[in-house]
Amino acid sequence: MDKTVLNKKAISRIIARIAHEILEKNNGSKDIALVGIRTGGVFMANRLHQMISEIDHVAVPIGELDITLYRDDLKLKKEYPTVQKTIIPFDLTSLHVVLVDDVLFTGRTIRAAMDGLIDLGRPKQIQLAVLIDRGHRELPIRPDFVGKNLPTSPTEKVDVQWEENGQEDCVIITHHVEERKQAP
Repeated sequence: MDKTVLNKKAISRIIARIAHEILEKNNGSKDIALVGIRTGGVFMANRLHQMISEIDHVAVPIGELDITLYRDDLKLKKEYPTVQKTIIPFDLTSLHVVLVDDVLFTGRTIRAAMDGLIDLGRPKQIQLAVLIDRGHRELPIRPDFVGKNLPTSPTEKVDVQWEENGQEDCVIITHHVEERKQAP
């Protein structure tokens, strides 16, 4: 059974709060850049970019990062995933880069994203902003900015829907039963 845990209004409030927290932690927008992880992180980064521009009247640099080639599970997949473009049209060196994603789960996506960023430059600092932190970390990764901590079971799926994908903004938890392997 699906359960909606955040609606459009709640997501908007969270984006505004995180934008304020980013500016507060970094003493304003100087030397900040936002980098969204494809795909949901890009949508969230664009919204943070817009909100920071409204608050501080400055357009901070923004980019998009595809982590496909940095994933540690490529050999486990049956089909090779489609590689998309990484678009970071600025030098990362000496910037406080806020890496943005919609859901933080095991931490493996963020590890891959950090590898990707470091291949592109040497940020002064990498901070992490996420809409949902659902727990179940497999790596020692912790977000700096969290929209909502959402404890989940491993059999639940957190689905963030964005208007940019033609859906209404919301976060839904779906319970799904994993297939058990039959003993030989």
